Amino acid sequence: MEYTKLGSTGVDVSQLCLGTSNFNRERSGVLETDRETAHELLDRFATAGGNFIDTANTYGSGESEVWIGEWLADRDREDYVIASKVYWSQVSRFSGNLSRKNIRAEIEGSLERLDTDYLDVYYIHRFDEQTPLTETMQTLDGLVREGKVHYLAASSMAAWQLTKALWTSDVEGLERFEVTQPRFNAAERPTDYLDVCADQGLAVCPYSPLGGGFLTGKYEAGEAAEGTRADLHDWDLDFSERQWRVLDAVQSVAESVEASPAQVALRWLVDQRGFTCVPIFGARTVEQLEDNLAALHVSLSDEQFERIDEAYAEA
Repeated sequence: MEYTKLGSTGVDVSQLCLGTSNFNRERSGVLETDRETAHELLDRFATAGGNFIDTANTYGSGESEVWIGEWLADRDREDYVIASKVYWSQVSRFSGNLSRKNIRAEIEGSLERLDTDYLDVYYIHRFDEQTPLTETMQTLDGLVREGKVHYLAASSMAAWQLTKALWTSDVEGLERFEVTQPRFNAAERPTDYLDVCADQGLAVCPYSPLGGGFLTGKYEAGEAAEGTRADLHDWDLDFSERQWRVLDAVQSVAESVEASPAQVALRWLVDQRGFTCVPIFGARTVEQLEDNLAALHVSLSDEQFERIDEAYAEA
């Protein structure tokens, strides 16, 4: 496993981050990952050298954090970079906004479930248009000053909202967001948002790096293979011509380098040039996890990287 600096911070993280949104999550009557399997996935990720783990107060109705905390109890906490989130939770009465009261309640809940004294990275899960941004940023700044959080982060917001938050932190002399978590993959690119990240030296940790399974190449037009995320979640599979074009390019490169399309799609993200990019991948089985980790052994030439870029840019 190779490591990279997390944006402008001094923290070294594995080039892939293990996402745990599937821990204790049930969709369409199917439990995606039970406790035993969750611990097996964490074991295998750590054995491979992975140290960056992403969760949230809402994942698995809070059980994702609990299971990670149980797993960490037998390990050196300092060896791992743990990220969690506040707001947009369906399981807490303190999830309604990013007010001082709610943030303070949520951080204590996450720390208790994870059985840790601090979080390395703390995301706001969504932008809150109702609470004054200064109140939110002042409260988050307080968590850093108290040692409960090391770095602040932002997930799922518009470029102008991220810019406004960074400006507010700068003007008020507060800790700023250092890490972001947009939906970003070879076939879906929030260009304006990524430009802000590149300009400000923010780390980008994309969720859905395979487009919900689309970039695995297992989907036919309008249909998802059995067991894929789109199949389990009953997603609308109305993909654009551009997305199919990118998938064709990913599959072509995969054939050239003797790798799976998923591995190429993950490697393409890791190789981003304008900013540090650490994809957050999920896995329901150890086999899926190992297949994704193998992306780090794939090497893309400049021509292959640009072939995927050009497929997206083509008119």
